[in-house]
Amino acid sequence: MVVDGAVVGEIGVGLLVLVCAERGDSEVQADKLLAKLLKLRIFSDEAGKMNRSVQDVGGGLLIVSQFTLAADTSGGNRPSFTQAAAPDEGRRLYDYFVERARAAHPVVQTGQFAADMKVQLVNDGPVTIPLRTT
Repeated sequence: MVVDGAVVGEIGVGLLVLVCAERGDSEVQADKLLAKLLKLRIFSDEAGKMNRSVQDVGGGLLIVSQFTLAADTSGGNRPSFTQAAAPDEGRRLYDYFVERARAAHPVVQTGQFAADMKVQLVNDGPVTIPLRTT
């Protein structure tokens, strides 16, 4: 992940985690999301079955704030982001999530909150799974 021409975070094998705080979210949702993420069995075992977690494979977490995940496109062609948490609350919950992730997992890298980030991804599989806590 690059911000202003400088690499600010990168991992090898692991998960790119795009995180969006929405209005009404709290630490409860952040804790549920992290617990699910760390145990989610989406990496292949010896038989090629998705049976191993990021913890099992010793993978990293690259955590990126992404308020645009709260986009509502039902009202026309311009997305509305009214469901996204206010910027201060979004930053607080993002920082909380990252802090908890670092306490629970050995390899955690991050983006830069509210920055124009250039994110590169090699999606092995590809496997892309949206997680919601509600």
